[in-house]
Order: sequence, then C-alpha cells, then structure tokens
Amino acid sequence: MNGRKLDYGAGWRFNLRTSLAIGVSLTALSMWVSAPAISAERLVSPNGSQLDGNEFRTVPAPLPDHPGNVFLEGEDVWVRLPEALPVASTQWRLLDDRSRFVIAGALPVQAVENRAKLPLGALGIGWYRLEFGATNQPDPAWTSLSVLRRLQVPVPVNSPVALDSAAAWFARDDLAQQRRLANLAALAGVSWVRDRLRWRDLQPQAGDLTKPPTTYDTSADAQREAGLQLLQVFHDTPPWAQASDSRGGQFAPDLRHVYELGRALATRFKGRVAAWEPWNEANVATFGAHTVDQMCSWQKAAWLGFKAGDPAVLVGWNATAAVPTPAHTEGVLANETWPYFDTYNIHTYDWSHGYADLWKPARAAAAGRPLWITEADRGTPHLKNPPWFDQAPRLERLKAEWMAQAYASSLFAGAQRHFHFILGNYQEPNGVQFGLLRLDLTPRPAYVALAAVGRCLAGARVLGRWQPAGPVQVYAFRAWPDGQERDVLVAWAEKEVDWDGRGSTTAEWQLPAQLNVQAVVDHLGRSCGVQFPTPLTSAPVFVFLPPGQAARLPLESPPALAAPRRGSASSVVLQMVLPPSATRKMEDIPWSEGYAYQATPGLPLEFKLHVYNFDTNPVEGRLQVIRQPENWTTTLTAADFKVAAMKRGELTATLRLPNGTPTLDGWVVLRADCGRQGQPVLAFRVIAGK
Repeated sequence: MNGRKLDYGAGWRFNLRTSLAIGVSLTALSMWVSAPAISAERLVSPNGSQLDGNEFRTVPAPLPDHPGNVFLEGEDVWVRLPEALPVASTQWRLLDDRSRFVIAGALPVQAVENRAKLPLGALGIGWYRLEFGATNQPDPAWTSLSVLRRLQVPVPVNSPVALDSAAAWFARDDLAQQRRLANLAALAGVSWVRDRLRWRDLQPQAGDLTKPPTTYDTSADAQREAGLQLLQVFHDTPPWAQASDSRGGQFAPDLRHVYELGRALATRFKGRVAAWEPWNEANVATFGAHTVDQMCSWQKAAWLGFKAGDPAVLVGWNATAAVPTPAHTEGVLANETWPYFDTYNIHTYDWSHGYADLWKPARAAAAGRPLWITEADRGTPHLKNPPWFDQAPRLERLKAEWMAQAYASSLFAGAQRHFHFILGNYQEPNGVQFGLLRLDLTPRPAYVALAAVGRCLAGARVLGRWQPAGPVQVYAFRAWPDGQERDVLVAWAEKEVDWDGRGSTTAEWQLPAQLNVQAVVDHLGRSCGVQFPTPLTSAPVFVFLPPGQAARLPLESPPALAAPRRGSASSVVLQMVLPPSATRKMEDIPWSEGYAYQATPGLPLEFKLHVYNFDTNPVEGRLQVIRQPENWTTTLTAADFKVAAMKRGELTATLRLPNGTPTLDGWVVLRADCGRQGQPVLAFRVIAGK
C-alpha cells in the first residue's frame, strides 16, 4: 500500500462532510470575472468525450479588491494591513516560500492605525510571507500573498485540473464571498469546481423545491460567471423522506424521491450545473453504510431522474471512498450499472505514488466511462493555533511540492479529471489542515502550486511514465500551456514515504541531451529558463518540449482502462429491502470499507424486493434467479409482477444457506424480463455467519 495515510484516528477524513450534512454553517471556518456558462450540450460529444468550448470563455482577472492578496505578474502589489496587527508594529519584511529574505521597510504608525494599504511594488511569481514586528518584538503578526503568472488564453473546458470549492457552504448566503472564491479558483487555472448541496434546504417538505434565490443558486451563478464548470453533489435526506428508523445521512428508502429530486434539480440548474453526483461516499459509515447493491439501485433511479430533467447533463457515480476493492467492482458490474453513470467517480486520500496500483478495481468498475477523482488530498498536521490552524512552514512547502506530484500521478493512473480537496480553509478536530487558503482567503503555498499545475497541464492528456533512476519520477503529457501545444514533462525525485521523511531526496540526474527543452517552470510557476535543475529534488519541475518529443523517451504506458461495456438503461429498477441490522461491515483489503448482507447457515433470510416503474406506461415482468452459489437457494413467493407508471411494486423472497456450506461469501443475481422496458438486474452480496 506504500503508506495509506497518517494515523489520524478513526474518522479522520469525514468531519467536513458530516458537519455539512447536518447543516452546520462553515462561514466561521473560512472567511472568505467573467464568462457565460457552457451548457452540457457543448461539453459532451455523442461518444462522451469532452469538447473544448473555449469560444465561450475569457481569461480570468483578479477582482478589483484582490481578495486573498492574489496578484498577477506585472501588477503593482499592495497588501491591506491585517486587522490583528499590533499598533506597536514599526517594521515589515517579505520572505519567499523558502523563508529567504526579499525586501523590508518601515511601517508608519498612521498606516497601522488606519489599516492602510502597504505598497510592495512589482514582485516576481511566487508565494510570499509578509511579517510585521518591532525592534524588540519581531514577527508578532504576518499575512501571505502571491503573484501568479497571467493566463494567456482561457483554460480548456477539457482540462483535467479541477478543484473542490464547496463555495455554497463555505460562503453560505454570501454572494460576494462566493464570487471571491470563484475568482480565486479561476485564477488558479482550474476547469471545473465541485460544490455541495443540501437536499433538505431545497426541499424541506415534499413537493416543489424552495424558490430561488438560495445559496446554491447564487453559488452556481458566481461560478458560472467566473467561467467555471460546476459539479454538484448532495448527501442528505430530509426528514419527510427518511425511513422511520433512519437518519438524514442515509438514502431515502423510496427511490421515487431521488428520481423526482434529480428531475427537479436538473431542470432548475440546467445550463448552470454541468454534472451531478447523486450521493457522496455511500459505502462508508459516515454517509450511510450502504451495500453496493443499494448504491447501484440508488444510482439507477437518480440517473433516470436527472436525465428526465435534462438529457444532456452529466451524471456521475455516487462517489466511492476509501481504497477501491474488487468486491465493490464486482457489485457494480453484476448489477449492470454502467448505463446509469456518465463518469465513474471515486475519492482518494492515499499517497500519490500508490494511485496506479490502488485504482485498478476502479478502472474496471468504470466500464469504459471516464474516471473522475472528485476528492483528493493528503492532509497535513496543523499548528493548533486557532482560528487560523496554519501549517508549519516546512509542511506548507512539502504540500506545495506534492500538488504537481498528485495531479501527474492521478492522470497517469487513469483519471480524466482530478478535483483537489479543498480550496477554503478547513481543519479537522484531530489536527489536520486541508485548505489551500487561510481563514481570510490569503494563500498557502499549495494554492500557488495549483496555479502552476493549472497552467502547465492545461488540457493535458497523459503519454506515459518514466522511472529512470532510483527516486526519479518523470511523467509525460501532451498539454497546452499558454495555449501552445507542447509535450510537458513533470519531473521530481522523492521516496515513497510520509510527511516526516519527505523533502530531503535529491538525484544527480539529467534529461537526455537529444531533447529540445523550450522552457522549464518550477512547482510554483516560476521560470527557470531552459536549464534542467541539478540536482533534481522533491520540488517538481515542468519541462516544455516540442510536440512529439516525449516519444523519444522510454515511456511506460498508462494502466489500461476497461473496454466500454454496451447496454441501455431500463426504466424499471429493482431494490433489495433489508434492515441495517442484516448488514455487516467488510474490509476486503486494508484501508477499504464496504457492507454486505449476512445470513446464518441453516436459517432462512427473508427479504423484500421493490420493483419501481419510472416509465410513463405500466410494466409487466417476470423475475428469476440467474446466478447464486451452489447449494444456496433463493425462493420467490411470486415471480410475476405488474406495476403502474411511476409506482412501486413489492415481491417477497427467502434465501437459505445450508449448514456446512463451502461458500461463505457469494452473490445472488436476479433479472427481470420487462419486454421493451428492458431486463433490469439486481445483484447482492451475502456473507455466511452468525
């Protein structure tokens, strides 16, 4: 596994999503232009590939007040003095990302009292720490700022560099702050952002959605105006749609509710939200502890609803968390779920050097659809200095270096789009910081590193990987930095170790002499001329070559993606119905999580099957068991069914595992023949035990 994660304790990654699901406002956690939207019809070709659409977009520029002290190269830099700056401060000094001195000056008393702007003049690309102090009291306060390279052309819509922003919640009901977050995301060169929506906010009672504007409407508009494409997710169930013994973090038991929700959301946000995830990490306890068949049935109903509202909108898999497993993939494929997702979405908090191996089951589950990584990060310990919860300078530097490593490794491992988690300031109670921005939107070094990735890997397509010597890593891409087609190499030297051991690796290694290096850019976007660095370190460099030159390198091909599976969606959806007490937590491989049903050999397991008809016409069908382990017996009380349009039917069945069964882990697969309305499948996993 090569170092799955730091041992931050149980639940280390789920506190944000939990607090958001129960409606806790994150405005206090994060204090926090313009192009028309690109419709989904412009984004997706008939074969599902992403189109450019740049004719609709503009090059982003900072907002007039420069939120977060983010400037572009060539601008005169100024910084508002922090509100917490002591009146006794008389001096300031500017340091770079390596804590090297840049410039210093005196700080007039009246400037501190009036919180005036401090002019710093023209600065080079990079991240800076601005410290304030007095002769006998150095550095009592500080802030940060950055200078980014100005984008020369709009970022391609098909660029894989994306970002989780959660703007609707981080800036809840605050349009001005949502616009600031959207602007900072656009300046970083990302193509897509991911937001979050709370079902109970938009539909507190059964019936019509809450009338606009809501925080979700204003956030979608702000991000559209910034030229960003929006992926939206929800993962809560309002009380009126919950089961009597359930909670808001589990699926609504009646799949008609998610169908109607999907249809209403797709209609309302058409042209503003380009893609949807109909739940978040349902395979883990924090978000419902659902079995894979439950996830598949939910996905099918949601997909049908979203497509009924907007046939062109993208609907992703309800993203899976933790390490992908062959068992989960078997469930997705056995349930024939691939016609019901346009992208297959997963989350990762693993070290990037493990992506290619760890994601093999996910590439298979995708069934030829694009693989999207819609949350990805590696959190670092913070200094426990509320309310800022900053990282130590060393960890800030290492996190910035890791950004290019993560994106490059992800694209090689099969990702079509990679969303880094997360833009705004966010820390967890167990001492981990994830945010690219500080509490007041000022940047951490990793934000500047993201901007370098966004520019240098604009529109990138992976060509391959080269591991020429020891810790040296070289990833090759065809990309369009500054709108120019290039072969781009991302190179660094690092061991497969945790934060404590990172940042000290070097390698005396050079690129082959036959390559025509046109430019070298460091991990923060600074130009290094045409000289490849000696020695190579853990800080990645981007090397621009003429198109086609990467073919001169002995590149390892990316892992093979699964061949596209054929099939069409049925308007009939089958659903297994058993109480949570009948399920069992599974860890099929280390750092994974899933759930399966449990049956005791020798005792009957009685269950219900719901048959949903999402067609406008009634449906008739017959259900049969098409696969189960030898000696297991599944008996249907009745096999035939009739269900009116938009109604739900119910069947009952009994599963029996004989005493002494040699099969302790198996699948039961049922198929319904519904004539022109298709042949829907339900496959569920059962573990033998007490």
